[in-house]
Amino acid sequence: MSGLFQDDPAEQDDIPPPPDGPGLFGDVLPVALPEPVHAGPYRVLARKYRPTTFDDLIGQEAMVRILRNAFAIGRVAHAFMLTGVRGVGKTTTARIIARALNCIGPDGTGGPTADPCGICANCIGILADRHPDVIEMDAASRNGIGDIRELIEAVRFRPMQARNKVFILDEVHMLTTQAFNALLKTLEEPPPHVKFIFATTELRKVPITVLSRCQRFDLRRVRIAELSQHYARIARNEAVAVEPGALEQIARAADGSVRDGLSILDQAIAQTDAGPDAVITATQVADMLGLADREAVFDLMEAVMGGKPAAALAITDGAFERGADLGTLLQDLLDLLHTITRLKSIPGLRDSHDLPEAERTRGAQIADRLAVPVLARAWQMLLKGVGEVETAPDRRAAAEMVLIRLCHVADIPTPGDLVRRLNASGSAAGPDLSAAAGGGSGVRAVANGMPLISAEAAPAPAPAAPRLNNFRDIVALVGAQKEAMLHAHLLHSVHLVRFAPPVIELRPQPEAPRDLAPRLAALLSEVTATRWTIAMSTAAGEATLAEQGNAADSARRTAAADHPLVRAILDTFPGARIDTVHDRTTDAYGLPAPLTEQPDMPGFAPPEADYFDEDPMEIDP
Repeated sequence: MSGLFQDDPAEQDDIPPPPDGPGLFGDVLPVALPEPVHAGPYRVLARKYRPTTFDDLIGQEAMVRILRNAFAIGRVAHAFMLTGVRGVGKTTTARIIARALNCIGPDGTGGPTADPCGICANCIGILADRHPDVIEMDAASRNGIGDIRELIEAVRFRPMQARNKVFILDEVHMLTTQAFNALLKTLEEPPPHVKFIFATTELRKVPITVLSRCQRFDLRRVRIAELSQHYARIARNEAVAVEPGALEQIARAADGSVRDGLSILDQAIAQTDAGPDAVITATQVADMLGLADREAVFDLMEAVMGGKPAAALAITDGAFERGADLGTLLQDLLDLLHTITRLKSIPGLRDSHDLPEAERTRGAQIADRLAVPVLARAWQMLLKGVGEVETAPDRRAAAEMVLIRLCHVADIPTPGDLVRRLNASGSAAGPDLSAAAGGGSGVRAVANGMPLISAEAAPAPAPAAPRLNNFRDIVALVGAQKEAMLHAHLLHSVHLVRFAPPVIELRPQPEAPRDLAPRLAALLSEVTATRWTIAMSTAAGEATLAEQGNAADSARRTAAADHPLVRAILDTFPGARIDTVHDRTTDAYGLPAPLTEQPDMPGFAPPEADYFDEDPMEIDP
């Protein structure tokens, strides 16, 4: 039965539809439309899939194992220092530790555990960032001594709700020196109910006095393979189809940071057309990030190392039209070159699943065709070229010039090949290069600061035990005794006049110290247990050891420059010069080893000589 202000429910179904024509005032009556349903605010993937337990952390197995054991045996430190690159989970780990310290279990009777329940009041409050006993402070914005004094004052009070009061300081390296000093005493001896967790990306800026009071954990970069698998799981949870190549590119661009990769994945999902058949492709990700296609990088590598500038420039033109930055393209080429060199040096990597399929197959094929000296030369040129692109007014022109240089250098033989060819063609013109400056020597030629050739002879046998047979032995002994200043003055500031052990006569230069003679005499007497006399003279004497060494080095350079093979190398590379000449027969001062005096020995009579004795021995009959 209907009331005074209620319609009968049975009659509500008989309400006529709104009239089609105009109403009393000539207007069409409005039709009530249903209220639109508003979705909740979107949470980015980095927040939606933030780890909440130790099991959710990826790539940090060592740290997780240590923390689990610490909670199991009740040896949890009072201060932690978490360090690593951005996005590897430092702050997330700090919050997990805070929950593990304060979890009380579903029934409210639990203690600290490495597996927090997630449903108790403390776990829920910490997850929601609103727990009164877990205080997070951004040291980048609150880095003064006043902020630290407030923190120290808060340490004095017991927790209001939880078991432990946890202070999380992010970017702790931004604190001032005074703030660090104010924190030291509290950090060393905090109350039993207080825990400190610090996070930083610049560990070297944290004072050692703070580090020594913390248990340190280095969160490592996450491998590309682990990141790809992690992003694939998230894509499945989000009902998004992503090509494996696209996941690999996202993981590579993340550079070990889980959060950076999730941000890129979020962007890739947003720029893909909606629909049940939509797939995020590697090409779309490359275009979004301004990267060159991975296959294009391989094609560019083969064109450059094959000496094909036209093909290389065609690849760069296509990449530039797609919006790729050619400086980034050179960096990708440098990374690929490093991978190929590793495959060349460590053949077992070809079976490792840590490398993508393209590197393990096509990269291995390139590695088989190139020698290590060729790869090393290309690395040096590319490394220099990347720096040139960063400072050039036209990045595209600078990158193309680097690639053209690489193409033309690909046809030039390596220094080792050049030496072998010159030795084969000029063996009749003169002796081998190793004899250019005498036996046991080597010549090193350079052009534009880069080494062209470094040929070393077989090492000489180890020298005998040092003996004080000449003045050089004296100087060497002083150097071995760690008397750096005295050694330097004996090398540069004195002229030997007479050497007659245990007497040495020297002529000092004006810059020599006045106490040189007594210091030298005392050192020699102490080492040799013999009294030495150091006399000062005004006679000219010999040249200093440094002057003698410079003269000997000039003579070796002249001899090396006259060698036919060296002249051929200098003619082949215009602008090349002889950098150093190594002679293994010389001593530490660049001088030939002195001849050891042999004692006078009586000569033996020839076998055909007649026996003669001026005073024959008389033998009694």
